[in-house]
Amino acid sequence: MIDPQGQANKFIKTLGREAHLEGIDVIKEKEDTRLMKTLELAIQNGKWFLLENIGTNLDQALEPILMQQVVKTSGSLSITLGDKTLEYNTSFKFFLTTTLPNPHYTPETFVKVTVINFAITPQGLEDQMLAELVAL
Repeated sequence: MIDPQGQANKFIKTLGREAHLEGIDVIKEKEDTRLMKTLELAIQNGKWFLLENIGTNLDQALEPILMQQVVKTSGSLSITLGDKTLEYNTSFKFFLTTTLPNPHYTPETFVKVTVINFAITPQGLEDQMLAELVAL
């Protein structure tokens, strides 16, 4: 999510706390020491995971998650992160946000993720208000 004003972060955190019993783990991309361990636990426990303040280059370690490389073995789902094979809980959800107002991602990145732009522009707000007015 492109989120220069922080609205998406607030929305996902609130939704994660209210709608999901396991809660949500929030990590900033710069906190590399905790990132992979917290992500592994979230995958196994079915927690939501929000990675904040990403740049334009995504960590290669996230590739299996972004490509949804989940396999079914012995009746259970698993995913391989690095050299570890983890049991995959289907309740797990992964969110990425950036505060960059106009990030330039590669076409390969756009294939892997769904990009939602939370940036508000005057033109976009005017279009939304006009649509509401016409609907009334």
